[in-house]
Amino acid sequence: MAAVGAHRPGPLKQQNKAHKGGKHSGSSQRRAGGRVPVKAQPRRRLRDLSRVDRRHQALQLRRQRKEAVLAEKRSLGSGDGPPHLVAVVLLHSRAAAHDTLRLLQSQDGAVVRAGPGGAGGFALLCPRLKQRWRFVTAQAGDLHTVLDLAKVADSLLFLLDPADGWDGAGEHCLSCLFAQGLPSYALAVPGGPDLPPKKWIDARKKLTKATEKRFPEAKLFPLHTEQDCSLLLRHLSTQKQRPLSFRARRAHLLAYAAEFVPGQDSHLVGTLKVSGFVRRQPLGVNSLVHIVGHGDFQVSQVDAPPDPLSLNPRVVKAQKRSQDMEDDSVNGTDEMEEDVKVLMKADPSKQESLQSEVVPDPMEGEQTWPTEEELQEAEDSLKASRRVVKVPKGTSKYQAAWIVDDGEEGSEKDDDEDDGIDDDLMEEAVSQDGESSEEEPGEEESETMTVSECLRDEQYDEKMEEDEQMLERYKQERMDEMFPDEVDTPRDVPARVRFQKYRGLKSFRTSPWDPKENLPRDYARIFQFQDFSRTRKHLFRQIEKEETEGASVGWYITLHVCNVPVSVMESFKEGKPLVLFSLLPHEQKMSVLNFLVRRHPSNTEPVKAKEELIFHCGFRRFRASPLFSQHTSADKHKLERFLRPDAALVVTVYAPITFPPASVLLFKQRSNGMHDLIATGSLLSVDPDRIVIKRLVLSGHPFKIFTRTAVVRYMFFNRDDVMWFKPVELRTKWGRRGHIKEPLGTHGHMKCHFDGQLKSQDTVLLNLYKRVFPKWTYDPHVPEPVPWVRSESVLPEQEVEME
Repeated sequence: MAAVGAHRPGPLKQQNKAHKGGKHSGSSQRRAGGRVPVKAQPRRRLRDLSRVDRRHQALQLRRQRKEAVLAEKRSLGSGDGPPHLVAVVLLHSRAAAHDTLRLLQSQDGAVVRAGPGGAGGFALLCPRLKQRWRFVTAQAGDLHTVLDLAKVADSLLFLLDPADGWDGAGEHCLSCLFAQGLPSYALAVPGGPDLPPKKWIDARKKLTKATEKRFPEAKLFPLHTEQDCSLLLRHLSTQKQRPLSFRARRAHLLAYAAEFVPGQDSHLVGTLKVSGFVRRQPLGVNSLVHIVGHGDFQVSQVDAPPDPLSLNPRVVKAQKRSQDMEDDSVNGTDEMEEDVKVLMKADPSKQESLQSEVVPDPMEGEQTWPTEEELQEAEDSLKASRRVVKVPKGTSKYQAAWIVDDGEEGSEKDDDEDDGIDDDLMEEAVSQDGESSEEEPGEEESETMTVSECLRDEQYDEKMEEDEQMLERYKQERMDEMFPDEVDTPRDVPARVRFQKYRGLKSFRTSPWDPKENLPRDYARIFQFQDFSRTRKHLFRQIEKEETEGASVGWYITLHVCNVPVSVMESFKEGKPLVLFSLLPHEQKMSVLNFLVRRHPSNTEPVKAKEELIFHCGFRRFRASPLFSQHTSADKHKLERFLRPDAALVVTVYAPITFPPASVLLFKQRSNGMHDLIATGSLLSVDPDRIVIKRLVLSGHPFKIFTRTAVVRYMFFNRDDVMWFKPVELRTKWGRRGHIKEPLGTHGHMKCHFDGQLKSQDTVLLNLYKRVFPKWTYDPHVPEPVPWVRSESVLPEQEVEME
């Protein structure tokens, strides 16, 4: 009996895992007995390193990086490296630049070499310290000069006023420099000790307190004696260099001398011979170069003239004797022609092409000849398209053919209107003008009748048109904030025709949208990467590991740049800096660039999408009309009609490819020629497949409300529109969702079903979506801005009151 009643385990008994011994790394090593496989994986080898070996490897890598930084720091300004380039920026109109430069030139044992006429500035050679500097001066009001010099300068020397620090132009200049990327810098106060001792101490305290916000760890250097200048030079040569990401992987140089050789065909285009010191990376002859502000060009030849800033005294004396025998030359062309050695010439088979756009084939999208089956189907459809028309008795077939049905009139009218409707223009006419279009002519007439009594009033009233346009933009921005993306349904055009390019989505986040669908013609002109991030990583890895064949860093060379317009040489003669950057592969080609920007706090005026803005992206500057969109992690991004002040937005334009990281500055040109800083940010990606969706919201009001149904009006104004948009889902401002059930009558009323009872103050909304693309408005030529109007000190008012 006991055996019969014994417990037996059922099928649900707990099954514990068996111990898997011998599969961890220690046991495998013991079983191997010291044997090593023939082909060892590198990742496996890294994991098998002991703790001591891993620490030793990390220490070696740290030492290598430290030695590389120290070697670069020691080569800067030495005989083997390029001269230490210092850009002197005047942040106040009363800053004593002339006295500062005179003190710097009066160093003991230093040799001063004045630059050629077009380059400006001077060079300071100290054989005792084995250092050489080159100083170039720039006014804070000259925006392009300051930004161009900051792109290539090793250090910036800011000159402050001892009483006021910096003025309005200096504040604007600092904002632009911080957004572009600030290299190493120093703050100098010339003329401070000329004040009485007590006033100088108070002024220095006030300056120190004011500069803490912009420069938290900066030190003020007074410039009154040669000893002060020596301390400043020592600080410039020993301070830590702050790298700029967009120039770290590209060779660049600042022109020391230049010569223009006109071409045989035209005197307006020729070869530009630019001489300067190679910086950061070796410069190859087969790569393209970009002249900042002028465009991309090819290089035909690289020469090696004698170094004009050599620390060897014999070379300096020989060059001095040669300069005494030469006539005055503006560009130093005679010096360039002596003892010139040809380093390399361009190879046409390896040289980069200047092609920036794809030439589209107009026959590429042509349809093939229809097959017999397709022709037979077309004939059957024509036979089947017989219409039935009600006619009075006794009407013949000939007379019935002339009777036009109401539906045909509507369709023909719709087709004609569809052909002549521009989507963007119609939207602006509907959403912005609205009911006030009839009142505008009366207002304009009343304004033109007003006559000013004096000349001063006439000059003042000339700006009233700009004020009215600005007021209209403020109204549009305010309406877009209160009622985002809402538009009025037109009464004169059917909604199914007006919004025929739009579609409804079940969910903006999850509904699919093909990025290759209905692309514009401009997309046939651009280039696209199969995997942009992978190409970028591979290219940067090649730059770090492989050595580029070309002129090494620190060499004084002469580049023969082909097909350069004479305007480049004219700007150099006027004193503008001539800056050259070597381009990475593919950086001359056009694509769609996306920038992540945030609006600058100093700008409060509304900025609408598709307005022309000026871009400073890395080493490039150009003009374009961008699109604004939200910055999200989804695959679709909603278009923004205005640049929001409280959020980061993505700016999309057609522009040449640039590999990030690269900073970007957005400017807007005033009517008087000045450039206002609108937004700052960085390059996000180069991606033509980024989908920017424009949303339209049609609104209606509940007329009769039942338990879960309601009669909605004012969203549409005819029955056909209600039937056309019936599949689109509805939503309300209070969170209800529903759909159109059926139309009521012929004036646009419709019965709608919702997931709950509506409130009388609720609004019914219908969302429509359309993909938008930027306009091809890229222009590489940016006009020079009018110098910034200088104002008084911008030091904090509280400090002035305390004084």
